[in-house]
Amino acid sequence: MNACGLIVEYNPFHNGHLYHLKEAKRTSGSDCMIAVMSGNFLQRGEPAIMDKHYRAKAALLSGVDLVLELPYAFAVQSSDLFAKGSVFTLAQMGVSTICFGSESGDIHDFISSYHTFKQNERGFQQSLKSHLEQGVAYPEASRQAYQEIGLARQSMDLTQPNNILGFSYVKAILENGLEITPSTIKRTNSQYHDQSLSGEISSATSIRREILNSGLITDKATKTLPKETLNLLEEYRTATSAWHHWEKYFHLLHYKVMTMTTSQLSRIQGVDEGLEYRLKKTAKQAINMNEWLHAIKTKRYTWTRLQRMFTHLLTNTTKKDMEGIMGAASIPYVRLLGMSQAGQSYLSQVKKGLETPLITSLGGNAHPMLSMEEKAAYAYYSILPPKVRQEFQKQELSPPVRI
Repeated sequence: MNACGLIVEYNPFHNGHLYHLKEAKRTSGSDCMIAVMSGNFLQRGEPAIMDKHYRAKAALLSGVDLVLELPYAFAVQSSDLFAKGSVFTLAQMGVSTICFGSESGDIHDFISSYHTFKQNERGFQQSLKSHLEQGVAYPEASRQAYQEIGLARQSMDLTQPNNILGFSYVKAILENGLEITPSTIKRTNSQYHDQSLSGEISSATSIRREILNSGLITDKATKTLPKETLNLLEEYRTATSAWHHWEKYFHLLHYKVMTMTTSQLSRIQGVDEGLEYRLKKTAKQAINMNEWLHAIKTKRYTWTRLQRMFTHLLTNTTKKDMEGIMGAASIPYVRLLGMSQAGQSYLSQVKKGLETPLITSLGGNAHPMLSMEEKAAYAYYSILPPKVRQEFQKQELSPPVRI
């Protein structure tokens, strides 16, 4: 059996994801589709609308064969670290191809851009550093640095979110000499950040916005989702009385900021450059999460950066906890969230050759990164009623979902 890897968040799994899955399977000719998926907190620093176990089940019911969890330490990170953790995880599972969606849709653009980047890497880093020192936010500083080494003149736009992620995947594959062929599929219809629904294939952002603003799955949202996702969203809401979003966590974060000292806040991952003082100051007037984020946000502090900071604050993830992640040359484990029959067959084929431990639950494991997973799970479920919270926490000790 051969396998194709997908790097996903499925927040929630929608028709665009189904299209990507089917096209990736068709173009790669793979027998097994393996998704490495962010856990309960996502790359842009947001809580997932429903938990990782339900999202894994939606993926399996829609045709994914193995769902692996991207460790929290890599999941709530910038594109390069997110890509590194994802690609290393899929490499451990022996995938021959990684297929991602992009605005470009042409893998040759990514490979060509990578070689241009490598030829001009020193100039890029100098330019990036200069812009950051001038107070420019990292995404804009990167855009300007890419432009200055000539990448903006090529056919691929490295200001687009999926192109940025795809470029990071290609870098991770090529720089580490991995025997993986990267491929890409052009995104159809909607763009990553689109706020409004645009037919049967819409962005996850617009789908969540429609559901959360309405408090229910509207007819417009229904058209964008496979029936398996619809059923699981309803099931999750019934079981927990909640879909997760930042406003649900406002009271917890506000309490933490108001009761922590600036010294304590400064130890939290992402609280840099005096943000602890800005957090304290703005907390005094904040009445909800949206207003608080707007009050802190500046050109230097992007929305995504602030959301990641709040995620680390909620999970009590410190700078010390994250030491070593930047220079990591491998991943310490692979966690399995769920599998189909085809996925189980593939596991039987590759299991003996795995160089990294395969973990099926958090029980009996003491690795520091797994301790971070436990904290993240507790923080995520903290908004649920006590008995429900206890039941959902038990999923961390349960075996993988089987379809």
